[in-house]
Amino acid sequence: MTTAYAFTDYRAQGQTIPYVLVDIAKPPTGKLTLFNLYVALSRSSELMMEDERLEKLNTKTKKWWNEIRDDVV
Repeated sequence: MTTAYAFTDYRAQGQTIPYVLVDIAKPPTGKLTLFNLYVALSRSSELMMEDERLEKLNTKTKKWWNEIRDDVV
């Protein structure tokens, strides 16, 4: 048995949680929107660290590409 804690995306706003499991099934009432998914997924500190890593990689790649382009032109 594993201890778990569940709450809505509205309740998750402003919190940082180490790991998250997000149920993206159609809710019994209402509807699932991209905003709901964004809020739920953006609460994970692991996901935030991965986003930062990808942003650094993107910056490095753009810099490298500009250097290559300048050498060719």
